[in-house]
Amino acid sequence: MTFQVSEKKGIEERLFLLRKARRVVVKVGSAVLTGSDGLHRETMASLVAEIVTLKKRGLEVILVSSGAVADGRRIIGPRAVSPGLKEKQAAAAVGQSGLMRIYADLFGDHGLHVAQLLLTHNDFSCRERYLNVRNTILTLLEWGVTPIINENDTVSVSELRFGDNDNLGAQVTNLVEADLFVCLTDVDGLYTANPDHDPQAVRVLTVARIDRRVEAMAANVRSVMGTGGMRSKIRAAKMVSACGGCSFIGPGRGPGILTRLFAGEAVGTFFLPEVKHLASRKHWIAYTLRPKGFLILDDGACRAVVKKKTSLLPAGIKEVRGRFGVGAPVRCLDGQGREIAAGLVNYRSGDIERIMGRRTDEIESLLGFRDSDEVIHRDNLVLLLPDF
Repeated sequence: MTFQVSEKKGIEERLFLLRKARRVVVKVGSAVLTGSDGLHRETMASLVAEIVTLKKRGLEVILVSSGAVADGRRIIGPRAVSPGLKEKQAAAAVGQSGLMRIYADLFGDHGLHVAQLLLTHNDFSCRERYLNVRNTILTLLEWGVTPIINENDTVSVSELRFGDNDNLGAQVTNLVEADLFVCLTDVDGLYTANPDHDPQAVRVLTVARIDRRVEAMAANVRSVMGTGGMRSKIRAAKMVSACGGCSFIGPGRGPGILTRLFAGEAVGTFFLPEVKHLASRKHWIAYTLRPKGFLILDDGACRAVVKKKTSLLPAGIKEVRGRFGVGAPVRCLDGQGREIAAGLVNYRSGDIERIMGRRTDEIESLLGFRDSDEVIHRDNLVLLLPDF
C-alpha cells in the first residue's frame, strides 16, 4: 500500500474522521506562540477563540502548550539565554506563570476556566501516576474546564524528559484516548523534501501509513524557538496512529487553521490511523517505556521477528549494549542501527552476553539455569519497523 492517498480520497477520509471526533488534543509550539518580544498574545487569542468554537460544537479539547522557556528568557534577558539546563529550568519557572495568566485571561473572556498540568515522563512510565493523570484530565473535561499541559521543565532531567512537546502531546492523546492529535507548528505540513532547499518539494496532503519513506521526508530542521523538528512530529503521529488515532500537522499562525481543518479544507498534512491497532500494553512497551539497553540482531533474527512474528531467541543476538536486569525494556536493532522492535527481556544483560549466538538447548549449561527459551517472548515484543 502506498503511503499517501489521492487528494479527493484524502479529503473524504479526513472529513469522515473529523466528523466522528469527540476528543481532541491540540499541541502548539514555541515557534507559533513566541516572537522576539516574547509571547505573541494575538496568536494566542486567535487559538483560544478557535478552541472555544470547537468546544461549543460539543468537542472536548486539551491544549498542550509550549512557550514558557522562551517567554522566561525574554523576561530575564541575557542571563537566561545560556543553553545550560539550570538556566533553561529557571527560565521555565519564570515564563510558565505568564503563559498560564494569558491563557486564563483569554479563556476567561469567553466565560471558561482552565487548569494547569505540568508533567514528567515518570507520570507516564509509572502505572499509578499514569492513571492519576488520566483521571484528573477526564474529570476536568467533565467539568468543562480546558486542561493546559506542559512539560515540567523546572524539575525535569534527561531521564524524566519527554524530549519535546510533540512527544508529550502524542502521549497525552493516547492517555485519554483522544480521536485526533493536532500539531500546530511553523511549517505548512510534511513535504516530499525540504522546501527550503528543494524547489520541487510538494506538500503531502494525506498519509495513509507512516513507513521509512515518510520518515525519510522529515528533514530534521529545528525552528529558532522550538526544540523539535519535523522528525519528532512524524514520530508523534506514528505513536498516535499505532493506537488508533489520527493526527494533523499544520501552520499554527495560519488564519482560522482549526476552523479550516474541521471544514475539510486541504490544509496541512493529515495522518490516518493504523488499520490494526496496538493493544494498550504493547503501546506502553513501544512508546512509553525508556529503553535500558539495546540488542543487536543478525539478519536472520530480524526477518524472523518482523516477518514471522516470532519470539527473540539467543541465537540471533550479535551484541548487547547497556546494563539491565530481568524485565527491563530494550530496543532491538538491525545491523544498520535501525530500531526494529521493543520488548521486555527475560534475562539480565550479563546473562544474555553469555548465551547470545547459542542454541536454546545450551542455555542451562551456559548459565546453570534456564528461565525461558526466549530472550524476549513475542507477547512482550512490539515491532517498530514493519517494512524490514
